[in-house]
Amino acid sequence: MSDRFRLTLGQLNPTVGDLPGNAAQARKAWEAGRDAGAQLVALPEMFLTGHNAKALLRKPAFQRDVLTHLEALAAHCADGPALALGAPWVEGTQVYNAYLVLIGGKIAHRVLQHSLERGSDFDAAPISGPFAVAGLRIGAPIGTDGWTGDVAETQAETGAELLLVPNAAPHQRGAMDRRLNHMVARVIETELPLIYLNMTGGQDELVYDGGSFALNPGGKLALHLPAFDDAITHVDLARGAEGWQIVAGDLAPQPDALERDYRALVVGLRDYVTKMGFTQVLVEQAEGNDTALTAALALDALGPENVRQIAPPAKGTAHSALRDSLAELGTKVSDDSLAPHLRGLMLRASADAAGEMLLTAQNKSAAAIGQAAMPGDFNPIKDLYQTEVGDLCRWRNDARRDWMLGPVDAMPAPSQYSPEDSALDGVLRILLNENGTVGDCVAAGYNQQSAREAAEHISISQPQTHRSAPGPQLTAMRAPYPTAARWRDAS
Repeated sequence: MSDRFRLTLGQLNPTVGDLPGNAAQARKAWEAGRDAGAQLVALPEMFLTGHNAKALLRKPAFQRDVLTHLEALAAHCADGPALALGAPWVEGTQVYNAYLVLIGGKIAHRVLQHSLERGSDFDAAPISGPFAVAGLRIGAPIGTDGWTGDVAETQAETGAELLLVPNAAPHQRGAMDRRLNHMVARVIETELPLIYLNMTGGQDELVYDGGSFALNPGGKLALHLPAFDDAITHVDLARGAEGWQIVAGDLAPQPDALERDYRALVVGLRDYVTKMGFTQVLVEQAEGNDTALTAALALDALGPENVRQIAPPAKGTAHSALRDSLAELGTKVSDDSLAPHLRGLMLRASADAAGEMLLTAQNKSAAAIGQAAMPGDFNPIKDLYQTEVGDLCRWRNDARRDWMLGPVDAMPAPSQYSPEDSALDGVLRILLNENGTVGDCVAAGYNQQSAREAAEHISISQPQTHRSAPGPQLTAMRAPYPTAARWRDAS
């Protein structure tokens, strides 16, 4: 039995529903592993279908198409290393989140997810045991199976010598530290080396941030891949008197909190545009941090040649004509209330005529208190409070990274936010992020009347917020907003 094992990791970016494209990426990773002498090539959770393919999982035609692609991959990869990748697996009426191991032209092993998140579209399966590749027994806790100890401990007790955790984990603030803590706990509990493999890329409102890593027994970090970047990396394991150890590899520098947020917005915007079939975007040219940051994100994501900015007139004959028409119907409106809607119509017409995606630039604070937003297809700053927009403007002004496609001077000098802006954001964080009450805001030192007004605005603006353009998530999803009455009752 060999005392060396080479594993090729594919930290890659699939597209939901694109089975041919995702299978082509899998073949490319497998060929890289074959050429490097690997025994196993591993890809992340649900890689073949893309993660979050909710609308497709229960469709029989899609299920058959998945199996056809799996069988074709198995045939292609018959002579060379094993290939492990995530895909849905159907047994009768049950649909499982599976990790499938292709060896010798067939699906040789199936690992099925046991622990499910609330609201999961999959069915829960009994805990799967380890599988063997070239004499190495591997346990594979899939996704949330790795967050608690049951699955990993069972796999260790049934003979696993290595834990491989395939995941599709999106960027959220503080998520990398939480992942490391969970995986260190699995290593300590099982005394086994562990490899955590995450995917990359944006899909709708989620941005998968890569950052895959490997831990040796005791919890020492042996490998850390870059955040957000695609990577095909070869990992060596060596067996000694105390069992298998991961040979130390590169520890890629990890971005700080502001850079992680900015990069997530860039990747989310880039992939939403390209995966929707667009190449170019239109951004309103206007004063303020919101449009400045949106334009900078677009430039860094797509390059100057694919970003167009125009400034439609704020007022004019079109405003007056529409205002007069509404007045004839008994509705009195001001030019100021009409302006966002007419600017949006002008921008929409211009974007449609040029085949561009129209970007919205509205921060989370403005949306929460009901400020009118220009309609658009995607809002890159949707999950940023107004003070956070200013912080990222300042960060972008001082930063230059190789992955930025925009010019060095893409960002104009940001305007300063006021103490009132900071206070509003503090109140909104309590009401929205923490699901707190007006009383909680007062206890934190904020003005009671201001907190009441913010709560009322949130309640009134909920329908508009839920209909707004999608945008990258930077914070954990919360339950729907409670009513203003709930906030008042608890104030």
